[in-house]
Amino acid sequence: MNLKNKKVLVMGLGIIGGGIDTVKWLVARGAKVTVTDLKEKYELAPSLKKLKKLPIKFILGKHQFQDFEEADLIIKNPAVKENSPYLKRARAKEIPIEGDTSLFFRLWPGKIIGITGTKGKSTTATLIYQILKAAGLKVCLAGNIGQSPLKFIRNSVIRRKNCTAVLELSSFQLENLKISPHIAVITNIFPDHLNRYKNLASYIKAKEQIFTFQKPGDHLVLNYDNKILRNLAKKTKSNIIWFSILANKYKFKHEYPRIKQKVFVEKENIISLENGKKQKICRIKNFKLKGRHNLENVLAAAAVAKLAKIKPKIIARVLKNFSGIPNRSELVAETNGVKFINDTTATIPEATIEALKTLNPKPYTLNKKIILICGGSDKKLEFRDLAKNIKKYCKRVVLLAGSATKKLKPLLYKNCRGETATIIEAGSMKEAVEKAKELAKRGDIVLLSPGAASFGLFKNEFDRGRQFKFQI
Repeated sequence: MNLKNKKVLVMGLGIIGGGIDTVKWLVARGAKVTVTDLKEKYELAPSLKKLKKLPIKFILGKHQFQDFEEADLIIKNPAVKENSPYLKRARAKEIPIEGDTSLFFRLWPGKIIGITGTKGKSTTATLIYQILKAAGLKVCLAGNIGQSPLKFIRNSVIRRKNCTAVLELSSFQLENLKISPHIAVITNIFPDHLNRYKNLASYIKAKEQIFTFQKPGDHLVLNYDNKILRNLAKKTKSNIIWFSILANKYKFKHEYPRIKQKVFVEKENIISLENGKKQKICRIKNFKLKGRHNLENVLAAAAVAKLAKIKPKIIARVLKNFSGIPNRSELVAETNGVKFINDTTATIPEATIEALKTLNPKPYTLNKKIILICGGSDKKLEFRDLAKNIKKYCKRVVLLAGSATKKLKPLLYKNCRGETATIIEAGSMKEAVEKAKELAKRGDIVLLSPGAASFGLFKNEFDRGRQFKFQI
């Protein structure tokens, strides 16, 4: 792609890091880059600092129709909605619109493994990356995990056909894809981002893009325990690989003729079944990762590793040593016998429920240990089940201000009835942590697992996690 002297408009620099890599890649290719972002200069200060001295024009705090009409190419941030009036104006002028992910798919010469899902994307992608790396394969990790994949195309050493790219892909990144990865993984699908999509069907449609353009020789790794994914499997032309915790319950029905492999749990072991032959990969009790949700992530990663012909002993070694990634059920401190766990990326109620079940497998115990910090911004999700599970597993709950909290609070009062003292509100993370510390006793757990989006009090979920750690 010849971008020399082309006028490229980057719509949305952001503060997580992917936008920075994209801009650097464009500048390195000789493009005349303009960055436009609705955020002000002070909000983007960390990102702007990393682009200092580069020949870039910045339009901050606003967008201008003229910039969109005069561009040769527009690179949009995944968070930008497709119905943006600025993008509509650009389309009317037949100006091409790309994302960094769609560009990467067109330019990358090697294999691509794409991972999506409502929960577990980052952990599964990282596990796959580490297993492939441990096996001696050339591999890179990028995408929604906070690093633009274009960064690796800038590196002439990595840009070789025998290098595999492992990409975590959000529904936002999938919206514009016209190419699907050679191996696609969907960890699960639950209602999410309904503040962006008009309904659950639209959200599922975005996730489908990960396999829509796959070819018959490609592979689709799916969670059989997720009913939505069992239905989606009927739409694919590629080879299906199932993973399941509940394999004995389902017996893997045969309505899917392209099933090539299964990875499942049997007698506390992870088993691979291929061509009618079972192979033990490792024992579950040896894992550092805990919880059903993490077991699903492990099964998905093991399924991909088997597709890559990696020996079970290598897979087992990585799984035994992997303790997780930051911001996902991360033990960040233990003070005076109180554990502080950062699960800030739990942005839907189901993720928080899973965290509660993992940390306290015995519901309704009289000696509850969990002080939960939750709440935030609503994505038009349902909180009834979360309220019921807070009643089951938590001794106290500290609610962060936001639109989701306004929906959750009356449900909590209804479920907790006379136990209103268990519900406390906080206007900042500092106040929330201080109140949690006051309530906590030796042996307790202070858990940040919001079950909601971060907007309002925080820049994003990672900022929310950073503030939690800072206040401990």
